[in-house]
Amino acid sequence: MRASEGRPLKTPRPLLLAAALALLTAVAFLPVLENGFVNLDDGLYVTRNFWVRKGFTLGGLAWLWTANVANNWHPLTVLSHMLDCQLFGVTPAGHHLTSLLLHLANVLLLFEVLRRMTGAVWRSASASALFAVHPMHVESVAWVAERKDVLSALFWIAAMGAYQRYAVRPSLGRYLLVALAMALGLLAKPMVVTLPLVLLLLDVWPLGRLRFEPGWGGRLARLAAEKLPLLALSAAASFVTLRFQTTSLVDLEIVPWKLRLANAAVSYAAYLGKLLLPRNLAVFYPLPLAIPAWKALAAAALLAALTALAVRRARQAPWLLVGWLWFLGTLVPVIGLVQVGRQAMADRYTYLPSIGIFLAACWGLPELARDRAGRRAALAAASILAILALTAVTRAQVRHWSDSVDLFEHALAVTQDNYVAHIGLAKALATRRDWSGAAVHFRAALTLRPGLREVRLGLNEALREEARRRRLHALRKAQSGDEKDG
Repeated sequence: MRASEGRPLKTPRPLLLAAALALLTAVAFLPVLENGFVNLDDGLYVTRNFWVRKGFTLGGLAWLWTANVANNWHPLTVLSHMLDCQLFGVTPAGHHLTSLLLHLANVLLLFEVLRRMTGAVWRSASASALFAVHPMHVESVAWVAERKDVLSALFWIAAMGAYQRYAVRPSLGRYLLVALAMALGLLAKPMVVTLPLVLLLLDVWPLGRLRFEPGWGGRLARLAAEKLPLLALSAAASFVTLRFQTTSLVDLEIVPWKLRLANAAVSYAAYLGKLLLPRNLAVFYPLPLAIPAWKALAAAALLAALTALAVRRARQAPWLLVGWLWFLGTLVPVIGLVQVGRQAMADRYTYLPSIGIFLAACWGLPELARDRAGRRAALAAASILAILALTAVTRAQVRHWSDSVDLFEHALAVTQDNYVAHIGLAKALATRRDWSGAAVHFRAALTLRPGLREVRLGLNEALREEARRRRLHALRKAQSGDEKDG
C-alpha cells in the first residue's frame, strides 16, 4: 500500500531535497554552537563527571556499563559524552556540535526511510522538515544532557529502515539487523521500548503487510508473534530501567492514581496543542497538586474523539490511524502513569512521538487538496510559511538555552509555580555571586516546596555570603573615609 502524491508538483531529485533539509536544520539550530552548559544535569553527564571528563580510559570504559547517571542506565549515551570529551575537552561548543550533527543525521535518515517506505517524496520531505525544525525538539538538541534523545532516535530510525528491507524480503539476517539497531537504541535511551509496536503499525501502513480485510485477525497474530524477540528486548530494558530509577519513582501516596490519570489525559492534549502551536515552551513543567475534573474529562473526550475518527477512517486513510497511534503509544512510557520526578510533561518526550503527528498531517492534508489545483497551491504556500515560521521560533528557543540564567528566567516567564526554575535560577545567580538575587529565588522555591533541604541550605549560604559582602563593602567604605580624613 504505497502512498500516491497525485503528482501535484514535479518530483525533484531526493539528493536536492536532502540538501534543502540539511540547510533548513542548520538555519534553525546553528545558534546552539554559541551556547554553554546549563546547571540541570549537564554536570552529572559531563562537567562534574570524573570518568566522562577523562575521555576514553580503561577505567571509564569499564565503569560506564554499570554507571548510574541521573538515575538512568544508558552506556552508549555515556560513551558518546566520553568521545566528546576526548575530542573537545569540556568546551561546550564541541558537545553541542555533536548533538546537532546527530539531529541532522536523524532528519536525513528519516527522509530516506519514509521515501523508501512510501514512494512519496514530497510528503516524506515535508514530514522530515517538520521534524527538523519544530521548536518542541529544541530541548533534545540544545540540552547536552539530552544527548540520549538524538542518539537513541538515530538507532530507532535505522531500525525502521532495516525493517523496511526485512518486510520486502524477510530473512534471519535482516531481522537481526532490526534487533541490533533496536538494542543499540535501548543502550542510548530506554524510550525505544515502544519500537516493536510502531513496527506493527508500519505493517498496516505504509508497508501493507496487514490489511483490514477478512481474516486480518490471524494475520495480525502472526505479525505480532514476529515481534516477540523485540518485545523481549523491551521487557529486559524496562526491568533494568526501573531498577536504576528506583530513587526517582514517586510513591502513589504522593501522586495518587487519580492525579496520574488526569495528568496523562491533560498532558496528551497539551503535547498535541504545543505541536500544533508551539508557545510557552519551558525546560520544566511542574506537576500540579490537583487537576480540575472538567479539564481532565475534556482532554479525555478530545483524545477519544480523535481516536474514533482515526479508526473510522482506517481503511480510506490508514496514515491517520498509524500516525495517531504512533503518537499515543510512544508517549506511554513517559506520560506519568509511572511517575518519575515531579514534571507534568517535557518537550523532549515528543522527539520521537511527534513523527506520528507529522505523518498524519503530511499525508492527510494533501488528500483534502487532491485534484484541486487551487487547493494544492494554497497548501504548498501554507506549508512553506509554516516551516519558515517554525524555523524562526526554533532559533529563538535555542537562544533561551544559551546559559542557565536565560533558560530559567524564560521558564519562569512562561509557567506558573515553577519551583525547579526558581532553584535553577538561584544556583545560576549564586555562581555569578549575585547572592541577593539567589536568595530571592531560593525563597520563592521554598514558598512553593517548603520541605526541600537543598534549597534551605542554598538560601542560608546566599544569606551568609550577602551579609559578608555587605560587611566588606561597609569596611571598605569606612577605610575610604578614614583615608580622606587623613
